[in-house]
Amino acid sequence: MRVGIIGAGFAGLGTAIRLRQAGFTDVTVYERAAELGGTWRDNTYPGCACDIPSVLYSFSFAPNPEWTRMYPSQPEIWDYLRRLARAHGLLERIRFGAEMRAARWDEASRTWRLSFKDGSEASVDVLVSASGFLNKPALPQLPGLGGFEGAAFHSSQWRHDVDLAGKRVALVGTGASAIQILPEIAKTAAKVHVFQRTPPWVLPRLDRAFSARERRWFRRLPLLQRLSRWRLYLRQELLVTGFLGGAWIQKRFRQYAAGLLERQVPDAALRAKLTPAYAPGCKRLLVSNDWYPALQRPNVELLAEPAARLEGRRIVGASGAAREVDAVVFATGFIATEFVAPVKVHGRGGVELGELWKDGAASHLGISVAGFPNAFFIVGPNTGLGHNSIIFMIEAQLNYLVGALKSGAQVLELLPEVQSKSYAAVQRRMKKTVWASGCRSWYLSADGRNDTLWPGSTLEYWWRTLRFDAASYRSG
Repeated sequence: MRVGIIGAGFAGLGTAIRLRQAGFTDVTVYERAAELGGTWRDNTYPGCACDIPSVLYSFSFAPNPEWTRMYPSQPEIWDYLRRLARAHGLLERIRFGAEMRAARWDEASRTWRLSFKDGSEASVDVLVSASGFLNKPALPQLPGLGGFEGAAFHSSQWRHDVDLAGKRVALVGTGASAIQILPEIAKTAAKVHVFQRTPPWVLPRLDRAFSARERRWFRRLPLLQRLSRWRLYLRQELLVTGFLGGAWIQKRFRQYAAGLLERQVPDAALRAKLTPAYAPGCKRLLVSNDWYPALQRPNVELLAEPAARLEGRRIVGASGAAREVDAVVFATGFIATEFVAPVKVHGRGGVELGELWKDGAASHLGISVAGFPNAFFIVGPNTGLGHNSIIFMIEAQLNYLVGALKSGAQVLELLPEVQSKSYAAVQRRMKKTVWASGCRSWYLSADGRNDTLWPGSTLEYWWRTLRFDAASYRSG
């Protein structure tokens, strides 16, 4: 079988490796950029790092004894991915600069016809979308943005040619990127004005460096790192009940986060601005030890309001408060609910997937979609997590994918009734989670649906994907 994979990030590289290990040699990875790495190639902002422990943020079949810290930095993760590709001979299987515009199912030949921005075309028997959902910047279209006289850019498109030292900077957003950026740029900027729409819940970051001795033991006795991986995995997995409605864990989240805020922010008025009014976990839980201290630096100002517009060199908040700035950094996250855009994926009868998913990204396990034969999704709808490593989910999906392709069927198509039942169950369970408790977050679509996260434990997901369920598919 000829397999085409969209994207050369964690999901795409993992897919290519697992398929080749399973005996599928005709595998091509289509990557729009000139280099692999996905999220960890694109995000190069100051302080960029992972908020999942490093031993969990690697494939089980490719452990990395060279992590230098408990929480790895962007350069380390990107280096891991590049070494992984070289070690598994993937570089010659990746077609760089291949920006896919459309994929169309051809009923006559029973293949996927692919078309690219440069006008080239290709044909594959199996299409795997592994493009992820943290790659489309959510850049607010503020009035006056086009006429702003300074530098303005998104955190994932960092302008390394713009030196912020000694400059007046507006940082828009207080999410996962912002809490890493502020402590770094505040060290040298003349002034940083932080625009906060809603405050995040922040937990302590239990980070530390791995000693040379520890790394040496990990190299010599891989079992030690594997045991550490399982210990941390189980620790993270215990947190899931807090997201699924568990009152005791929710209380512990609140106490833990409030304790950090109390210890690090003595000023009651500032503390009030930084105290969320929603349940912990409704928005993404963040981990940091230096966010609160950075906000209290003499050259940092917190404005507890969203940015409203730009005027010349001024940024104006919703209250009308205006600040003169030289640069604006938008740490405003990503559009996570457009799973395949901008690629147009046309299934049976010409149905376009993006249009189909406007009323709900229905799928089965986030892997298969009815009406799209021989198409599979890695990190598809409802497979994101709020508590554990997405790499675990990717490996579970790859196990299912390998099972499907080794089933012997030339064409596999999900039964519509299986999809309907599966998606309805996910949305029914979602209503009982903390993500449905009333806050506004990037997890939700415009009409309030959560098509992003998995409403259960990763253990449950692993069990449900352990074996390919051929009875859920029409084969041919």
